[in-house]
Amino acid sequence: MKKVCFLLFAFCLISIACRPAAAPVVVGNKPVSINDVPLKDAQSRPLKPVPEMSWTGFDGSIQKLKDLRGKAVILDFWATYCPPCIEEIPHLKKLKEKYGGDLIVIGLHVGGEEDKPKVPEFVDKLKIDYPLAYPEDALTAFVFGADSAIPQTAIFDREGKMIRKITGFNEQIKTELDQAVETALGVR
Repeated sequence: MKKVCFLLFAFCLISIACRPAAAPVVVGNKPVSINDVPLKDAQSRPLKPVPEMSWTGFDGSIQKLKDLRGKAVILDFWATYCPPCIEEIPHLKKLKEKYGGDLIVIGLHVGGEEDKPKVPEFVDKLKIDYPLAYPEDALTAFVFGADSAIPQTAIFDREGKMIRKITGFNEQIKTELDQAVETALGVR
């Protein structure tokens, strides 16, 4: 009888402890946590409306994401000391060339003050032909979330909705980037 009671007690204890996992908590369409464990790459709540997020061009002009409505937009966060950034930039140039005025590429420098003096030579060496700027903190926080690795590339559709955020660059990521751009442009 003791064994039966023990087994029954153990079964009840296990069935209570092994209940199904909680559903993901979501902000927008992307889960932020699963079972109250934050996801590494979770999109945080924006500090201000996404269309109002801005960057300051190297020429001092300020532009907001809402200014580019009607175009697909790539915001690429980079620094001169980042090898995957160096690999990604030629591909971004090819995408810009392929899609013309329907795709806007903005390179956002996040290398810090110590990296700024190296930027002009870097731009000349890689022949970067798209606008370069410094992102505002709210935009960086929104795109980066909890992941500070670079490059980080955010792809927005023609309505200003983020389609995809990609971290790093390699052949597989290149394919993912191409697919996200096609989705943003409405090609897929």
